[in-house]
Amino acid sequence: MSAPKVRIVDPSRADGPGGKIGAYVELTKPRIIELLLITTVPAMVLAAGGWPDTGLVVATLIGGMLSSGGANTINQVIDQDIDAVMRRTRGRPIPSGRVTAPRALVFGIVLGLAGFLWLWITVNLLAATLSTAALLFYVLVYSMYLKRSTTQNIVIGGAAGAVPTLVGWAAVTGDLALPAWIMFAIVFFWTPPHFWALALKYEDDYRSAGIPMLPVVVGRRRTLDQIFLYSVVVVGVSLLLIPVVPMGWIYSTAAVSLGVLLVVGAIRTHRAPERAMTYFVFTNLYLAGLFVALAVDRIVL
Repeated sequence: MSAPKVRIVDPSRADGPGGKIGAYVELTKPRIIELLLITTVPAMVLAAGGWPDTGLVVATLIGGMLSSGGANTINQVIDQDIDAVMRRTRGRPIPSGRVTAPRALVFGIVLGLAGFLWLWITVNLLAATLSTAALLFYVLVYSMYLKRSTTQNIVIGGAAGAVPTLVGWAAVTGDLALPAWIMFAIVFFWTPPHFWALALKYEDDYRSAGIPMLPVVVGRRRTLDQIFLYSVVVVGVSLLLIPVVPMGWIYSTAAVSLGVLLVVGAIRTHRAPERAMTYFVFTNLYLAGLFVALAVDRIVL
């Protein structure tokens, strides 16, 4: 067995202004933020029945980035002991020594407060409240309790990542309606199979860190069973939007075709667990494709 790869940080880059800025940006987990924002804009488009006011879209995205960045930063402060053990995360800014935990905590809190105030001032109070509630749920419920105590950590904790759909809808309408909750449910049920595929790849990491991720506790076979079941549920929930809104042929075609690929991918992964990371990558493409199709459907049709 080869030795784990450890990220080597160039001290000169880490200590310089550019290195410090890069480390703080890394704390916000930009790639996760991108995925969250991909669900926010289509929710706004659906709520508006077409492209909403561009200024409102920009304001909502800025607020979402601030709140999500704050949540991700505080999460890394809480998880610094875990991150230092796991190969996948030991190169993050805090365990690698590029940012101290106290400074990261202050940075995360400032981002969170800024996100709330920004959304309240530029969008509306409901959007601000929902975004901040997601931050608090992710930090206080998922990071501090669920992640270290139950195999259902990502199932329940996934609610935080689904809130941007509600924020997007609320930003346009000032309230919440059934289509917003269906979009919330799509992301909610998508999160477990997406993350469990990653957990299969890094099962040893989670075991060494003492985190009760599903593969660690119940084994690979039962985890693969759950990935398949949740994939089917995600597809079923995505189809609910078609009669409820109702949606046109662009979204309907995408929901069915992408859904078939998602389920087929889950079946193939069940038969060949070494395909877990391929399935993980596709789940990202699935969610992005589904929500982009949703937006295009409303704008074009």
